[in-house]
Amino acid sequence: MILRQFLHFEPVAASYLFGCGGKASAAIVDPVFPIEPYLDAASATGMRILYVIDTHVHADHVSAGRDLAEAAGAEYVLFEGADAGFAFLGVKDGDVLELGNVTATVVHTPGHTPEHISMLVTDRTRAAEPWFALTGHTLMVGDLGRTELASSAEDGARSLFASVQRLKNLPDHVEVLPGAFSGSVCGRLLSGKPTSTIGFERRFNRAFRIEDEAAFVSAMTADIPPSPPEAARTRAINAGKTE
Repeated sequence: MILRQFLHFEPVAASYLFGCGGKASAAIVDPVFPIEPYLDAASATGMRILYVIDTHVHADHVSAGRDLAEAAGAEYVLFEGADAGFAFLGVKDGDVLELGNVTATVVHTPGHTPEHISMLVTDRTRAAEPWFALTGHTLMVGDLGRTELASSAEDGARSLFASVQRLKNLPDHVEVLPGAFSGSVCGRLLSGKPTSTIGFERRFNRAFRIEDEAAFVSAMTADIPPSPPEAARTRAINAGKTE
């Protein structure tokens, strides 16, 4: 297993390179511009980028996903239900992306946006069960993703509640590698620490801890912060609907 985390500050975001060094197979998740650091990291580790995955159609920044996929000769991946104006590899819940001895299993986790996915990553040289989860803007360290950027806040919150239950069913030791950290506009109580575990968030993440759906929806729809600047236009650009 090779894993590299890229922390960005303008915009605030986290992206990842992961894969199998032995089989020289890698994926990139949620890349932002410029694309050269990802290409350089793949080259330095001797891996070919097979997939470039966006966990969702972003509203806070213009994705580098399609540009990186084209430059690397990789497949660009979104959830199959994403409303996009370009060709992409559509994945659905339960699909598995093979990266040599590493696998990434798709988990549809709507709520932040309807098309949001998370990835459960397994290194079969270590164990047959997931080692970490790439959770995008669904579960972050200290909070969950806001729910009104691509639907009504209430509808998004109900979808997110169901998604959260699925993540809560993961073992405590599974690492959480989110797509954002403190300073991002996509959450309210985000930690500056960019990684965690399911167990720690289960105990100390206030939103993640809520067990009652009505209380969850109430909490997620209260005191919603201002939307990111030009959020709708940014999502349209990332969906290939405008330039």
